[in-house]
Amino acid sequence: MHLIDSLKQSNNDIRILWFSVFIRMTSYGLTNQVLTLYLEELGVSQQNIGVFMTLTLVGDTIISYFLTWYADRIGRRVVMIIGTVMMFVSGLTFTFSSHFILLLIAATIGVISPSGDETGPFKSVEEASIAHLTPDNHRPEVFAFYGLFATVGAAVGSLSCGLLVDYLNLQLNYDIETCYRAVFLIYSIIGVLKFISMLFLSQKCEVNHARRDSFNLLSQEVDGNDSTEEDQIDEEDEQEDDEDAIEGVSFNFTGLSPTTRYYLPRLLIIFMLDSFGYGFMPSAWIIYYLKKTFQITASGLGTLFFITNSIDSITTLPSAWLAKLLGPVKAILFTQAPSAVIFFLIAYVSKFPIVAILLVLYYSVSTMDIVPRQILLTSIMPQDEITKVMGIVNIGKTFARCIGPVFTGRLAANQLLYVGFIINGVCTLVADIILGLNFLHLDQEILEKQSVVVNIE
Repeated sequence: MHLIDSLKQSNNDIRILWFSVFIRMTSYGLTNQVLTLYLEELGVSQQNIGVFMTLTLVGDTIISYFLTWYADRIGRRVVMIIGTVMMFVSGLTFTFSSHFILLLIAATIGVISPSGDETGPFKSVEEASIAHLTPDNHRPEVFAFYGLFATVGAAVGSLSCGLLVDYLNLQLNYDIETCYRAVFLIYSIIGVLKFISMLFLSQKCEVNHARRDSFNLLSQEVDGNDSTEEDQIDEEDEQEDDEDAIEGVSFNFTGLSPTTRYYLPRLLIIFMLDSFGYGFMPSAWIIYYLKKTFQITASGLGTLFFITNSIDSITTLPSAWLAKLLGPVKAILFTQAPSAVIFFLIAYVSKFPIVAILLVLYYSVSTMDIVPRQILLTSIMPQDEITKVMGIVNIGKTFARCIGPVFTGRLAANQLLYVGFIINGVCTLVADIILGLNFLHLDQEILEKQSVVVNIE
């Protein structure tokens, strides 16, 4: 079984990156359970909670831009170490401070996730490192394990948070604000653990580390001698660049290759539209909606999201098989469209058991598009630009999410929070339609690359 082969062949760097995403998502699962409730406990209004989330995402976008854009120059390992220090400082700030501005700054620089998902530079740099360490034929499986550890971490964090808060509050009689502060202290401790793990990464993670010539030669053989669409784009853009150079003017302000400049803006629009809808109802607001609508306890919410994230983790591995069977674009469409419809329906359900079932169904397919999307991007973009590409994509998605929380806060204040489910579902479906109409032809080319058998170094 190819999954087992990829697991056995994975080197120490890949395993450290798997561990890194596990503990990071554990920390996000912890804080995501209490972020909105903690801010409300501090006296922050619903509208200002929405503003807080938006400003946090804006700040994350700016920081992520600089760190990911220059990550290959600074060093990927250095960037990830810097991020762990920021996590530690942020966790301590949330533990000991109640000042709105200080918390906003801490959430921004410490990449506390208001959505429960990846924010900040970690994801982009880790994905680029994994792509650099892994040949095409192993990439779906290695990314699938990366996603598996991420969702398991989120599940563990969600359950641990619910149990911890209820234990401190109900058994030890601590006030609820103190219980929430304890969660952020644990977040800070996780930052220290992540810092230690990053110290063990090797030089192989860096973009300037040479990979085997046989790997590069085999990858080139897949392309053949025929002129592909990508080659034609390169030739045309190179001619344009030559003409610009003759005139003494260069229009390649981005520093990116013609191939990247062709594909990236088109894909970015699609991914940003999907994230724009997600920003109206991230998991922090889902938790708030369930708490206020159905009066669910912290343990109940933690258990529910432990179940959803556990199911989510189980479906991560099949997503690698689906990407190899159908191609990444078809795999994205076959998983995202059903999840959008399910999420849309939640808005019209008034009984918690049915909502819980719909959430379980939603999370069982909602992240099965992550591995195919990673495969799509890392397969069509030049290897030495993957860090920048993944950074731009994640920054674009984060920026698109910035808009929604402000309006969600207003919706919550006017008892219309359920509308967020509708907006989310519609945006995802529209993004899927655009993706299918424009990029289905890439599947065959990527599947041919994956057919070349190369071992992980």
